[in-house]
Amino acid sequence: MHIKGKTVFFDVPPIITGHAGVVGKKEGEGPLAEEFDAIFEDTTMGQQSYELAESAMLHDAIIRALSAAKKSPSEVDFVLSGDLLDQCMGSAFALKDLEIPSIGLYGACSTMALSLSTGSMLVDGGAKCVVAGTSSHFCSSERQFRFPLEYGGQRPPSAQWTVTGAGSAVIEQTGEGIKVKAVQIGTITDLGITDANNMGAAMAPVDAILRP
Repeated sequence: MHIKGKTVFFDVPPIITGHAGVVGKKEGEGPLAEEFDAIFEDTTMGQQSYELAESAMLHDAIIRALSAAKKSPSEVDFVLSGDLLDQCMGSAFALKDLEIPSIGLYGACSTMALSLSTGSMLVDGGAKCVVAGTSSHFCSSERQFRFPLEYGGQRPPSAQWTVTGAGSAVIEQTGEGIKVKAVQIGTITDLGITDANNMGAAMAPVDAILRP
């Protein structure tokens, strides 16, 4: 690899050989429905808490991505994953039965990009197979950042809706798939957004920067 400014360029691009995205009922009613690998009508996933449901979704996404890449958990060198919960517990419970060396990441809404970027650099550094993933759940996020749904608080019209879903990708040195030619690592910038309900305002400046 070689670095120019904030961008890391790969001389031999790592390859995404498998990927999967799973979501809840609300997301399945949107315009991207056909792009998801699974849409779950029961967003509790049969679990006793929203946090455990989030973990179940992430576990499902990882297994689907591994299947697409024709890989077993034992063939994975590292898994990099994070979520919106304290100590990345959503990821911890999703991974606990897979017995893969794990690296927890917390990038909030950027965690999928962060795990893909870091995973690609690990593969460039010699790892043969890395899994990148992330998850979120509307109900667990409301409890984490605002008010538990049981509280019955009124959401303002401008409030954003955190996605219920999970995504995963398998990154390898060789194979067929999407090549990761470069990654860009951003800097921390405080733009003074203080409304916890208005996540769109917090992310819009980043979207504007990334667009040509």
